[in-house]
Amino acid sequence: MDQTATHAAPAGAPLNEADYLADLRQRWHAAWPPGTPREPHYPLGRVPLSEMLRHWGRVRPDQPAVIFYGHQTSYAELDAQSNRCAALLASQGIGRGDRVAVLLPNCPQFHVVFFGILKLGAVYVPISPLSQRGELLHALRDSTPRALVALDQLLPLVADTREELGKADPLELLFVTSYADVVPAEPTLPLPPMAQAPRHEPEPEDRTVDLLRAMAACTAPAPSRAPGIDAPAALNYTGGTTGLPKGCIHTQGDMVDMAAAFGTVALPVAEDTVMLGFFPEFWIAGENLCLIFPAFFGIPLVLLARWDAQTFMAAVQRYRVTNASMLVDSAVEVMDHPRVRDYDLRSLRHVGVSSFVKKLNVGYRHRWQALTGSTIAESAWGMTETQTCNTFTYGMQHDDMDLRAQPVFVGLPVPGTVFKVCDFATGALLPLGSEGELCVRTPTLLKGYWNKPDATCESLRDGWFHTGDIGLIDTDGYLHYLGRRKEMLKVNGMSVFPAEIETLLGQHPAILGSAVVGRADEDRGQLPVAFVMLKPEAAGTVDEAALTAWCRASMAIYKVPLVRIVDALPLTATGKVRKQDLMPLAETLR
Repeated sequence: MDQTATHAAPAGAPLNEADYLADLRQRWHAAWPPGTPREPHYPLGRVPLSEMLRHWGRVRPDQPAVIFYGHQTSYAELDAQSNRCAALLASQGIGRGDRVAVLLPNCPQFHVVFFGILKLGAVYVPISPLSQRGELLHALRDSTPRALVALDQLLPLVADTREELGKADPLELLFVTSYADVVPAEPTLPLPPMAQAPRHEPEPEDRTVDLLRAMAACTAPAPSRAPGIDAPAALNYTGGTTGLPKGCIHTQGDMVDMAAAFGTVALPVAEDTVMLGFFPEFWIAGENLCLIFPAFFGIPLVLLARWDAQTFMAAVQRYRVTNASMLVDSAVEVMDHPRVRDYDLRSLRHVGVSSFVKKLNVGYRHRWQALTGSTIAESAWGMTETQTCNTFTYGMQHDDMDLRAQPVFVGLPVPGTVFKVCDFATGALLPLGSEGELCVRTPTLLKGYWNKPDATCESLRDGWFHTGDIGLIDTDGYLHYLGRRKEMLKVNGMSVFPAEIETLLGQHPAILGSAVVGRADEDRGQLPVAFVMLKPEAAGTVDEAALTAWCRASMAIYKVPLVRIVDALPLTATGKVRKQDLMPLAETLR
């Protein structure tokens, strides 16, 4: 389409939002993959996720809900156990709207506690089990939970943090649980070391309550009244790489609306669907994959405590896994694994990937197709503030169109979601093809930042969430994500996006992963600096000069970075590069 033909406003005149969105909807309609539904689908109606679990507990009582290294929890058992968890919390005075913090790694107890909190109408507050004291301090001070459920191995951290909190400690109850409570005597998959650790016995001064024992002894009735679908149900903390995390207020409505929209267009489910999850469940993507999608569809989840390539392959083969989400890094590790041919991975039908360090490219896709018979595609664009999964690329892989398009392609909005691109300074709409602030309107928007009204007002305006991300919408209506505004560089007055350079570097056959940051430059304003990891087999065969020459042949001269080869990149708990750790190093390079 010719974008100039669809906007009636004279050249230079402000765009009208209604006309702009009407035009975009026409383009999205034309670009929509054939056969893909256009409206969200709620298999059980728009009811709270906790009520969906009750339904599956009745109609699929024996179906596995969670499979954890051979330990199986059926839907009837998960429903009953989460009822007992809700009853236990209620018997201790926890009620609707009270915050309950969860400091657990991936384990079956996570599911019991998550659904117990939701059934009670309390507010679930996930905290990373990889937190250090300062991070746990911030989470407890900000969310002020009345109760905390923690892994036994983390009790020393909890005790140390509570001592520093002193009289400001909000916790009235500390529940503890252990891998030892669920790991079977004869695991069906290789156990990671952390899951083999012996039970950590709490100190008397810890004043802990053994979660599973207390649930078994609790005789109080479970709450019978369903919680409100639009009441606050979760405080999901932003996982940004700078600044203190903010708590995003989400509802069970946000959870089911996300699953209904994304599941309709990008998550094909059949009678034999088996999902596999290893993303940390405290992370919003792990919450979606491991906690929400299985309960929404009533399907089994094979849960891993952490990523391990051989365990992934063994799990796919043993449990005939059909659906999974992973990082591109993980997919490459599987393809390069020396024992990959020992496993049958052809049950896999739908695998979504996220490009963090390594970027999805045509070569990786074709290798995956040869190995599994399935096609991998980028999962989605999304944020903690939007419950993620706001775009989809499923069905856009013909002739690898999604990978050959202008970087960085994130597809089309899921049903019910709309996007626009605005000028950062004025908020004015920008014509298609222009780079500006990506703004989104979706049913899954956070209801506000916890205890931060100013930040809420700044980001939520007239029903639109102003992301702070740079993006563009091309003339076919496809979205492209170019990165955070604070990451954009100005080189000789030209805009340079680190994400675009990283995508291009990912096409070099010797490069395993990269991260691009900027540093001040007296002549050009800023200079991109690329920290590059090489594939093991490429070590010693390519140097920085050769990579720089390749860059000069592959991208505009103003985008060519200063290249430095590194052994590893600093990562957050969720696999994102901690670019703030690289910036001081970049300033020292010449």
